[in-house]
Amino acid sequence: MEHPLGTDELGRDLLVRLAYGGRVSLTVGFVSAGAVAVIGTLIGLAAGYYGGWLDSLLMRVTDSVISLPLLPLLIVLAVIDLEKIGIPAELANHKDIGFYRIIVIVSLVGWTGVARLVRGSVLAIREQPFVQSARALGVPARRIIFIHILPGLTSPIIVATTLSIGNIILFESILSFLGLGIYPPTPSWGNMLTNAQELTLIAPSLAVLPGLLIFLTVISFNFLGDGLQDALTPRSTDRGRH
Repeated sequence: MEHPLGTDELGRDLLVRLAYGGRVSLTVGFVSAGAVAVIGTLIGLAAGYYGGWLDSLLMRVTDSVISLPLLPLLIVLAVIDLEKIGIPAELANHKDIGFYRIIVIVSLVGWTGVARLVRGSVLAIREQPFVQSARALGVPARRIIFIHILPGLTSPIIVATTLSIGNIILFESILSFLGLGIYPPTPSWGNMLTNAQELTLIAPSLAVLPGLLIFLTVISFNFLGDGLQDALTPRSTDRGRH
C-alpha cells in the first residue's frame, strides 16, 4: 500500500511521479497556450484593423510559419546549443531550462492559428457601425482596437486557446520522449515513457499509465474546446443580432 501503482526502475513511486509529471505537462500546456493566444491576438488585431501592407506582411509571415513542418521544426529548435546563441552558460545549463525552452519554442511557432482567426473576425467587426462611429468621433486606433473590437473576440480566442492546450501537451510529450524536452530527473509524462521503453514487457504499467494520461488529457481539452465553442457561439450571435 505504500506504492499503489508500484515503483519505477529506480524505486521511485510511480503514482507520485505521475502526479508531478502531470503538473509539469499541464503547466507547459497552460503557459504556452496563454503566450500563443497573446502573440496571435496582437498579430491578428494589427493585421485585421490596419490592413494594407501591414496585413500583407503579417499574413505572409503567418503563411510561411504554417507551411513549415511543425514537428521537425520543433526538434531542430530543441537541439540548438543555447550557449552558441549568446545564452549565459549558467542559464543554459539550468536544471529547468528544458521547461522554459519548450514554452519559448511553442510560443514562437504556435500562434498562427489564433492570428488568422482573430484577423478574420476583426475584418468583419471593423465595418460595424459602432466602430465606424468611433472612428468618426476621432477615437484613437489603439482605443478602438482594445476597447471596442477586442471584447467581441473573447469567445473565439478562448475556444482556440483551449483547443491548443491539448496539442501543446502532445508536442511536449513527443519532445520529452525524444530526450529534447523536459530533462530527467524532473518528471513529465513524455520522459516517463522514455524511461519505460526498455521495461515494457517486464513492467507495462510504466509505459501504459503515462501514455493513458496523455491520451485522456489531450482528448479532454479537445472536448472542452468543442463544448465551449457550442456554448459561446450562440451567445455571440445573439448579441450581434441584438
